[in-house]
Amino acid sequence: MSIQILHIEACPNWIDAGNRVREALRFLGSDAEVTFQLVRSTEDAAELRFAGSPTILLDGEDLFPGGEPTYELACRIYATPSGLAGLPTTEQLVAAIGSHER
Repeated sequence: MSIQILHIEACPNWIDAGNRVREALRFLGSDAEVTFQLVRSTEDAAELRFAGSPTILLDGEDLFPGGEPTYELACRIYATPSGLAGLPTTEQLVAAIGSHER
């Protein structure tokens, strides 16, 4: 299993996203590696399936489908139990990663 976090420099949520993904992986007992990819240009965004920062890919697929691919270098918004946020909760990550592993 491969997890990649696509992000832009101007969006601070990618750091916390990485921490939450690692926490979710520990909870699931997975030793999967988390890598980060800086999206520098609209060309990068088009090539990388970028849907806003942070975009979390699991084996190349968006872990939270429904985020439309964008060529804009912008932050992403996630629907969470407590409202819209700049990243998913750890619990959402556990559920999404766990359902992918089955």
